[in-house]
Amino acid sequence: MATDLLINIDHVATLRNARKETLPDPVHAAAAAEAAGADGIVVHLREDRRHITERDVRLLKEMLRTKFDFELSTDPDVVRICCEVQPDLATLVPERREEVTTEHGLDVTARKERLRDVVAQLREAGIKEVALFVDPVCSEIDAAVETGADCIELHTGDFANASNASERKRCTDDLARAAEHAHAAGLIVHAGHGLDYCNYPAFRAAVPHVREVSIGFAVMARAMLVGMEQAVREMRELVKS
Repeated sequence: MATDLLINIDHVATLRNARKETLPDPVHAAAAAEAAGADGIVVHLREDRRHITERDVRLLKEMLRTKFDFELSTDPDVVRICCEVQPDLATLVPERREEVTTEHGLDVTARKERLRDVVAQLREAGIKEVALFVDPVCSEIDAAVETGADCIELHTGDFANASNASERKRCTDDLARAAEHAHAAGLIVHAGHGLDYCNYPAFRAAVPHVREVSIGFAVMARAMLVGMEQAVREMRELVKS
């Protein structure tokens, strides 16, 4: 089974917003990523609009030719915008304003009723695929099934941040077990957070059933040095090999 590569362009908007400028434009970055072979584009419209804005998501919906993954919290205003934009995929993620980046998966068990309501709202709006971003814990995957979601995106942050081989092995074992469990439950498996040019091969070798991966910061950092198209092509070669 081939794995699709979706490129997260949030940090292009982070750079733009740092100087309150109009450049670099994340919409232009998305076009370059598509031209380099990305299978889709990911953005996270945060409640505080620290990077991606409503303008960005509406323009991306108009111009993207590949898959559009709209990450969002359960905030009613952001859910409304997502329903209006109608991306190909809506991925529900946890969000705390004080965090630098997403630090963990959703607490699906504790928030199951709210998540079930939002999943239904997104589906009623015509969004064909809804995912929940979860830690690699089987009980959370079982709760995700009960919300009516189509997919789970496994949080790979602990794997990416592992400080030694034994810790990394524990993380890949957890991810593999969770992927098997989700697949058996009928969920489509996605993965993302902290994956990069160095750690991706080990992840790919250990974790089965992954239909698509979302990779952002590593590609954006590489693009600063070699350009967007080359950075995406290099990651694509790893994912497709």
